[in-house]
Amino acid sequence: MRLSAVLFLVSTLVGGSVTIKTLVFPSATSTSYVEMVPLKPLNLQAFTLCMRVATELSGEREVILFAYRTQDFDELNVWRELDGRLSFYMSGDGVFFNVPQLGALQTHLCVTWNTASGAATLFLDGRKSLTKIYRKNQRVRPGGRVIIGQDPDNYVGDFDANQSLVGEIGDISMWDSVLSQSDIQDLFSGKRVARGNVFDWETAQLKIHGEVEVVDVEL
Repeated sequence: MRLSAVLFLVSTLVGGSVTIKTLVFPSATSTSYVEMVPLKPLNLQAFTLCMRVATELSGEREVILFAYRTQDFDELNVWRELDGRLSFYMSGDGVFFNVPQLGALQTHLCVTWNTASGAATLFLDGRKSLTKIYRKNQRVRPGGRVIIGQDPDNYVGDFDANQSLVGEIGDISMWDSVLSQSDIQDLFSGKRVARGNVFDWETAQLKIHGEVEVVDVEL
């Protein structure tokens, strides 16, 4: 197994196009993962979480896309479910969306939520899902760690290879507010919007463990 490493992501402008780093998880393991270091604690009453993801695990099993866990709770997890639906969970039962399934072609995925209304939505390649009401008057609590590639059943550990991400993921950014639909469409198109103030992929600090490859891609 490769030793863990700390990586600072910096985007570059080459020939008018933006080049960013992306993470490739080549195989199912219980040891390969990436920890993202936030810019500030995840004490959230609203959020927008975006990423670009591709996987060929089509309908074979559930796949973890994003995991934020404190000592006692899965505060915010985003999943590709066994039946292909996308979902997210905040300290309990989840909210599910029957949308086009993820596949080998890269998908730009955003999740939005706010506590005042409980409005929860997904965006796939700039297209908005229906709105569902979920976890009204709750919040995402601070004090945890964000893990990409694995679902931690304790603070950071007790991973299950049958839930691990196999594929590619990157351009992960997070805001402590709900972005407008036009901003999310601009993100999908690779245009500039206000950088994430919880996670900013262009400058993110990542702690890489195990067999995770970091490659350059152009947006």
